[in-house]
Amino acid sequence: MTYRLIADHSALIEVSEQLRSQTKIALDCEAAGFHRYTDKLCLVQLSTPDETYLFDPLAADPTDTLRLVLEDPEIQVVMHGADFDLRLLHRDLGIRVRGLFDTQAAATLLGATAIGLAALLENNLGIKLSKEHQRADWAQRPLPDGFLDYAAGDTRHLLDLSEVLAEGLRERGREDWAVEEFRFLEKIQWEEDQTDPVTRFKGARKLMPRQVALLRAALAWRDDVAKEWDRAPFRVVGDQALAAVVMERPNSQDALADVKGMSPRLARKHGRKLLGKLKRVDELPDGDLLPYPRTNRNGPGRFTPEEDVLAETVRDLRSARATELGLEKGVLLSNAQINEIIRSRPGSLEALRVVPGLRGWQAEILGAEILRILGRRP
Repeated sequence: MTYRLIADHSALIEVSEQLRSQTKIALDCEAAGFHRYTDKLCLVQLSTPDETYLFDPLAADPTDTLRLVLEDPEIQVVMHGADFDLRLLHRDLGIRVRGLFDTQAAATLLGATAIGLAALLENNLGIKLSKEHQRADWAQRPLPDGFLDYAAGDTRHLLDLSEVLAEGLRERGREDWAVEEFRFLEKIQWEEDQTDPVTRFKGARKLMPRQVALLRAALAWRDDVAKEWDRAPFRVVGDQALAAVVMERPNSQDALADVKGMSPRLARKHGRKLLGKLKRVDELPDGDLLPYPRTNRNGPGRFTPEEDVLAETVRDLRSARATELGLEKGVLLSNAQINEIIRSRPGSLEALRVVPGLRGWQAEILGAEILRILGRRP
């Protein structure tokens, strides 16, 4: 499989000139989050109709070269499942993609249920895509040839796939739907995650406040070690082992090393810090403990019985129309969108169209019936 690895300044200048004349490119990104502490951008794959380029951002900053094509709305940028890659490009390179065509979004609007890239390529083009290096460590250098071959394959056929899907959208009169979805995706940008880490830990909701505080301390300890080792946190120690530490409360490094799933090396080298953190939680009075975050059940997020009925009626409408259109019901209208509609209680089609997160094509298909359900006139 042929490609050009772009890993120095002179190559970037040369490629910049070659990309200026393009009207359509395919793009994908590889990050290191499965292996490393940070999911930093490690490789950018870009295919034109004639060539595939692999940009190494760890060797040479490709920002200026990529910005020329990715931020030009006149150049179509074909991606698959672009959400995370758009965030990476914004965070690490400061780039906001314009002219997006997302093959995954297009496929969902055509009613496809198998929307992974490999499935779409096989079902639409008869091409089988290798999954051999799906979880590779893209931060290692030098990258093996097998990794580079695999990466190049992710974009090589995207342009052909987009043509097939675009034709399907035109035939079914859904091209405008797709354009609206693509423009919505273009607004995605990186935002720092402010979520309490215990909310991502399975079973934490059922713990007592002191156990939650202990778990939060253990997670912070694991995060510190992961940062020092440049390793994904789950590769430092698994969730089950941390849960066992919280429940069993080992009182020495030897006892910590005996916890199932805990590496003796980790316990020996960093266990003292963990035990210290847990001891400080033990010494806190009950009133100083931060429990598991709870949703305010009496706040605006909880529906009244009447609103529950309205939401269920809209869900029934959504499901029936989705079946008629050959769409997954969550594609036609998600539960989150339904909840926002019920909270907003729009009084007209114009008001419905500006409900946060709602697309114009969804309002066009379901708007009149939703307003009747809400007791309004369209």
